Amino acid sequence: MKNLLVELLVEELPPRALKKLGEAFASQLAEQLGSQGLLGTDSVVTAFATPRRLAAHITQVWLKAADKAMQQKLMPVSVGLDVNGRATPALIKKLEALGADMADPVAAVAALRKAPDGKTDALFYDSLVTGATLDIGLQKALQEAVDKLPIPKVMSYQLETDCELPGWSSVHFVRPAHGLLALHGSTVVPVKVLGLKAGNTTLGHRFEAMVSPVLVADADSYTATLARDGAVIASFAERRAEIARQLDRAAAQVGNGARPIEDDALLDEVTGLVERPNVLVCEFEAQFLDVPQECLILTMKANQKYFPLLDANGTLTNKFLVVSNISPTDASAVIGGNERVVRPRLADAKFFFDQDRKKTLASRVAGLSKVVYHNKLGTQGERMERVRAIAGVIGRQLGGDALAGSADIAARLAKADLLTDMVGEFPELQGVMGNYYARHDGLSEDISFAIEDHYKPRFAGDHLPRNQIGIVVALADKLETLVGMFGIGNLPTGEKDPFALRRHALGVIRMLIERDLPLDLGALLSSAAPAFGDQLGEATVALTEFIYDRLAGSLREQGYSANEVDAVMALKPQRLGAVPKRLAAVRGFAALPEAAALAAANKRIGNILKKAGTVDPHVSEVLLREPAEIALYSAMKKVVPQANEQFLAGDFTASLQTLAALRLPVDAFFDGVMVNADEMDMRLNRQGLLQTLHQAMNRVADLSKLAS
Repeated sequence: MKNLLVELLVEELPPRALKKLGEAFASQLAEQLGSQGLLGTDSVVTAFATPRRLAAHITQVWLKAADKAMQQKLMPVSVGLDVNGRATPALIKKLEALGADMADPVAAVAALRKAPDGKTDALFYDSLVTGATLDIGLQKALQEAVDKLPIPKVMSYQLETDCELPGWSSVHFVRPAHGLLALHGSTVVPVKVLGLKAGNTTLGHRFEAMVSPVLVADADSYTATLARDGAVIASFAERRAEIARQLDRAAAQVGNGARPIEDDALLDEVTGLVERPNVLVCEFEAQFLDVPQECLILTMKANQKYFPLLDANGTLTNKFLVVSNISPTDASAVIGGNERVVRPRLADAKFFFDQDRKKTLASRVAGLSKVVYHNKLGTQGERMERVRAIAGVIGRQLGGDALAGSADIAARLAKADLLTDMVGEFPELQGVMGNYYARHDGLSEDISFAIEDHYKPRFAGDHLPRNQIGIVVALADKLETLVGMFGIGNLPTGEKDPFALRRHALGVIRMLIERDLPLDLGALLSSAAPAFGDQLGEATVALTEFIYDRLAGSLREQGYSANEVDAVMALKPQRLGAVPKRLAAVRGFAALPEAAALAAANKRIGNILKKAGTVDPHVSEVLLREPAEIALYSAMKKVVPQANEQFLAGDFTASLQTLAALRLPVDAFFDGVMVNADEMDMRLNRQGLLQTLHQAMNRVADLSKLAS
């Protein structure tokens, strides 16, 4: 048993996918080796990934797996042996298929074991399977790891064949591969993949390696050797941490509270671009800071992979950090080169900003009628009019004509920045630029904010719109998308959701809940449909279920139990703002000692009423005969009105806790009363009593869902 190191040397890998590729390569190798019995019980897998290599270090790898005793059931004795105890043709065929020695059939049959299999006596074939050797096992594991890599896009390239006949063979992989290293301890494992034979050498940094090729003495010295002789930090995580450390150190040297912008995705991408990071401080002309900082930050991050520096107040400075892949003694040429490269990008942003402000947002609205939104739903201009109509309905409900009027202005201008040069170059800035241009046009801060915020929340954890106008327009925009797409049957399937309908649904849910808006979900969806005229089919029912499904999933992710969520969602609550209070009430009720018995009783009542069909909740006191039903009815007259008052006041927790007092009379009722009595009037009366009780107990949530 020794440690194993496998490295695949390739041309520069896609940086955004590098981390995932490295982890997948290592995990697949380990999984395949483990399935062949070649790993120890405490094997540890370490993944390495740099722009030019994928590697894995695996501890406790056997040179040969242990032999394994195998027991295989063949067939019943009556099928495998004839009346004279000789093998039937079926048994002989089965044994030959298993590779048994059939030179002496009598001896082969005698070696079989007879044992009961639970139904009858059966024949069992016992054998010893030879364990896999590392060279064969690693060959299979390596091929599987390569075949199952989550490659974003496969390349095809040609390699000379290694046989006697000259020629070329096609290879398909994420990037052309140039080297394979495989060491078990210090011994090379003779495996092949992608037309490469394994050895004990690799290549270091393209420009700064001390030697080439780099000789790796054994599996455990890989990272140290690569760092010393190859000038490469092999570990993705260590390289990422080193970049973060250097970024913070460089920012501290700039002073004045400067800090690099936080962007995990950018940090991962840059880690996938360098093998030996060297962070340098650069700067650009201060005049570019007149451009909105979002534009400058985006162009530096997206186009150049730079880290902009912010001051202590979070305002962009004219300095930025570059993660270089080389460490020259004099870095001035590298710094100057990056400053020259970024200058035209910033100049373009300034030009777009200056040009865009020459036209008002209002003057661009007419142009939306020439931009296609969807072939079945028309242009962005038509979409904008639908959003205005929906926003008007919501605005009047939440704040009367004043709010509806402000929302109409914001909704009319919300998509106008799509026609600006800046958003044409950087689509990620839609809404953001609308805010800046609206302010330049003299619009109020509330409306300007609403134009930017109507896209929010854009992602999980994003902020909600800052004001009520933004909430109205954001709701209208998302509802227009949801109702429109469901109306034309364009629903998300599996992982495909090109119009982000799941995200839009969660956005609607968050606004309704977190702002506790007095809007009923069903009415809200119905109010959006008229904006489409006769363009749509029936979509409200399917869309309502879609939103409830998203809500249930979101609540479970927040830590609520499946029973708690199911209990509340079973009632399809229309006022989503009350859902958190309902969940809190259910959680509090479930902690009561009476909860289990009442939940079970509630489930039993539901089953009785379901079988009974339509039940009139009316109760006649004259028909109450048994002491237990009289006692239950008497308790309900005291408890139910109080619980209903608390429910109507919004105190759901108190309402459920009040109902807990019914536990004893409910238990006594089921112990002493036959609901389905022979007398029809008595049966209907008892069913009515249970219907009344059922309605009272399930106003906050369906308590039967809490029953185990």
